[in-house]
Amino acid sequence: MRRMVKVKDQGWGAAALVLGAGLFVTPAHALDQVDFTVLGGDAAVETSLRGASFLLAAQAEGSSNDQDLFATARAEYGRLLGALYAMGRYSGVIEIRIDGREAADIAPLDTPKNIRRIALTVNPGPAFTFDVARVGPLAADTALPKGFAKGQVAQSDVISVAAGAAVDGWRTAGHAKATVTDQDITADHAAATLDAKLTVTAGPRLRFGPLAVQGQDRMELRRIVKIAGLPTGEQFSPEALEDAAERLRRTGIFRSVALEEDADITAPDTLGITAKLVEERPRRFGFGVEVASSEGAKVNGFWLHRNLLGGGERLRVDGEIAQIGAQNSGVDYSLGVTLDRPATLSADTTGTAFFRIGHEAEEDYTQDFVETGLGFTQYVSREMTARVGLEYSQYQVKFATGSVDFRTLGLPVGVNWDKRNSKTDATKGFYIDAEAAPFLGFGGTASGLRLELDARAYRGFGVNDRITLAGRVQLRGVEGGDITTLPPEYLSYSGGGGTVRGQEYRSLGFASARTGRLTGGTGFVGASVEVRTKVTDTIGIVGFADYGRIASSGLFGGQTLDHAGAGLGVRYATGLGPIRLDVAAPVSGGKGGVQIYIGIGQSF
Repeated sequence: MRRMVKVKDQGWGAAALVLGAGLFVTPAHALDQVDFTVLGGDAAVETSLRGASFLLAAQAEGSSNDQDLFATARAEYGRLLGALYAMGRYSGVIEIRIDGREAADIAPLDTPKNIRRIALTVNPGPAFTFDVARVGPLAADTALPKGFAKGQVAQSDVISVAAGAAVDGWRTAGHAKATVTDQDITADHAAATLDAKLTVTAGPRLRFGPLAVQGQDRMELRRIVKIAGLPTGEQFSPEALEDAAERLRRTGIFRSVALEEDADITAPDTLGITAKLVEERPRRFGFGVEVASSEGAKVNGFWLHRNLLGGGERLRVDGEIAQIGAQNSGVDYSLGVTLDRPATLSADTTGTAFFRIGHEAEEDYTQDFVETGLGFTQYVSREMTARVGLEYSQYQVKFATGSVDFRTLGLPVGVNWDKRNSKTDATKGFYIDAEAAPFLGFGGTASGLRLELDARAYRGFGVNDRITLAGRVQLRGVEGGDITTLPPEYLSYSGGGGTVRGQEYRSLGFASARTGRLTGGTGFVGASVEVRTKVTDTIGIVGFADYGRIASSGLFGGQTLDHAGAGLGVRYATGLGPIRLDVAAPVSGGKGGVQIYIGIGQSF
């Protein structure tokens, strides 16, 4: 069956139509004998055609239903032809014979019985090149694909990408109704060349009209409009349209968000937008469990209301019980309440209020604490946020020698930059969270500046990132005050699952003159590296090493102590993130035996 191409004024072109023809047929489920032959000896072409074949997929899956196999064979022409067009081969010959009969010649209602053998033979023909590759007119700064040029292989996908780029260029310039209105695509089989001539009509430059809303239930209409922040009256922009949709999505209130442009222009030059929404259930809860040999078990949970007052207010209650069965400390517990309100100062600003109480029973002290505060988070981009807050904290700490009250008022300012390709199992990108928090102490509590940094980077290697190299650096420190005038919450220890695996929890510290036991330092520097290898799609092996150092004065000054640990881990992939099992031992600067850590998600 020979396919020749001469296309004029056919929408996106016959090539695209044929490419999509096979997508409406569900592949069969396997076959006993399929002979697949590709002439010409080009291994790359054969690999591409075999990968596109519905019949080979049916054979691999074990299909034996005659009707399904016949339907799959007839769909195979369009499937393989589309694959050939994608490689710029427009004079291919495809033969598909079912027990010796050409499948295309068999009537659709005359399904063959007892199909025993299907033979496919494909002669791909030569790769065509562009003799003419033209699209226009173009908006300023429109970037066409490099392959859309005279002399380049005339791949059908490149034509589609060039058309899309031309339309997108005009839309970015405010011409929302830009479209390809004419195309002339002609193949010269004798010369093995293709002429592609596309005409774009930009249409008028438009402004955003008012935002209409459909599908809201519990959410107030005025709040939806404010949260979306669509710049009504300003020039149309695809980026501004997507930003409005993203603002609605990140509230967590909606299961589905779609912003659709009106079909018609409202005179003289405005384009209405309709937000079609589907709301989530308002309430949600979840929990997590982690276990470590020296730290004991930790259980946490939350309850969430996504739309407390009908304006997108997000109420979250968090509870945690930690160090259950820990070797050298008692049980910790805490309860916190957080209320977030999107679009508080602007469409990209979320206001937050929180209140938290808890109890900690460490080896050298116990404390009861209260923390509360107000803050704002600014969404700078989809990957970056900035935050500022005002927080008050009070700690009642009991040492062996007596009780001490610490009170502080802080002004934390921070930034978060998240470029990871996955928040639970990243293989590419980086993550940075940095904060500086000047604080004022009351009574005997010192005043100073808290600094924190958490930086992570990921690099994948091999097919589907089978191997990932992951690294992390942590910095925490206080400038101002000393160990005796700062609340224990401001001091840093090292050892355990969050710092150095293989070392006992909070095992690295300074001897306290007040209690004779270990106390934290004013500074901490930690580094971790992991090599993550996927053995199968669900099972992975991890090798890791961690290092930690604490200082007695500021971030790096005074006396310093350090230690390290290393080990191996196993990961089992789930829909919620990998289940983690790590086994580690001290490498330097510590004592003790093997430590075990179990949790959900990668360690960082």
